[in-house]
Amino acid sequence: MTFDFFIDIGKLFHGSFNALLALAFMYHASRGLAIRRGRKRGEPRVEAVKRHRRLGPLLVVLGVLGFCAGLILVAIDKGRIWEYPPHLVVGSVIVLFLLGQYAVSRKIKGLDSPWRTPHLAVGVGIIVLYVVQILIGISVLL
Repeated sequence: MTFDFFIDIGKLFHGSFNALLALAFMYHASRGLAIRRGRKRGEPRVEAVKRHRRLGPLLVVLGVLGFCAGLILVAIDKGRIWEYPPHLVVGSVIVLFLLGQYAVSRKIKGLDSPWRTPHLAVGVGIIVLYVVQILIGISVLL
């Protein structure tokens, strides 16, 4: 087995991991929208909110780890991280959005918090960026 084989496996794992993570974010977003709709109808979902609050920080950590894994792979394989500029830029923006989302979510207090709308907007941005990132990543692999 050669070193290139391990790099190729790492690339495949990085892409698969982050694609599955994008699906997890989409699931998480759907649960968040269900919570939002229930709250607006006056039907709070306490257990769903607890799950949403527990899963969110974990997804943020996994997103940052997936980004770092990609950086390390490219740095080892190519010797410089700017080998795939669009993929790097979109990945960096995703990390910024994830960290921003975490910060915004910590400010949500009470049913009428003004931070709920920014939380939704940043969440939509994360989903859109992940879809773009997956498309860019597929073009990198091909």
